[in-house]
Amino acid sequence: MITNDGRRLAFHVTQGNDRTIVLDSGGGEDSSQWKDLVPKLHADTGATVITYDRAGLGKSDVVPGPWKVESAVSDLKAGLEQLGVTTNVTLVSHSQAGEIANYFAKDNPKMLSGAVLVDANLPQFFTDEEIPRLVAATKPQIDAAKKDPDRPENRRLISTAEGFAPAHKAFHKVTWPDSVPATVIVSEKTPLDGSPVDAQRWRDAAASFVQDGPDRTFVTAKGSSHEVPKERPDLVLKEIEDMVATQH
Repeated sequence: MITNDGRRLAFHVTQGNDRTIVLDSGGGEDSSQWKDLVPKLHADTGATVITYDRAGLGKSDVVPGPWKVESAVSDLKAGLEQLGVTTNVTLVSHSQAGEIANYFAKDNPKMLSGAVLVDANLPQFFTDEEIPRLVAATKPQIDAAKKDPDRPENRRLISTAEGFAPAHKAFHKVTWPDSVPATVIVSEKTPLDGSPVDAQRWRDAAASFVQDGPDRTFVTAKGSSHEVPKERPDLVLKEIEDMVATQH
């Protein structure tokens, strides 16, 4: 357990060499999302592998109020520093964790040797045109969640929805540092499978992210829904191992 800003967070460490792979789960998922990948990554690379539960998930403390990416970035950085990890990190981020990854990379580029962004939220997607569409599309789900706000999954939905538009207008302006190589894995079906327009924008945003800087690679997870770590663990494993191998 590490402490940051008065909250306790659970970090899970498989000790290895001086290289570190950090696996950051998608929205609503705790560290158990990666339980099958951790031993394989450790065996294949010899690296230290770290997973953690974000605030409000798994064994970590609940934080009331809206979800703030700045707090999540602060928690991740504090946890790594308290564990003595300050360089040589390959960051692997699924879905909502892509927002944490982008801010983390912008503020701490020297800590990272590379990143694998797995069907991740990327700044390019959250345009002034797209944000209202997303708010409207999720409104029925949020309204239903508010009828039973104490359920953990409902609490998470409500906290993410609060302040969504201004938070993602700000996120749209974040730029990834050129010094950090990145592989972007995009699911074939995308998280927006029910809307061809939004699904295409998701793919286009990923392609745009890759084109916007050096050392970036675009990979499609064929046949996969948004749950790429579950449905294509082989691909995720390969891309992480390739990133670690090229960096050291």
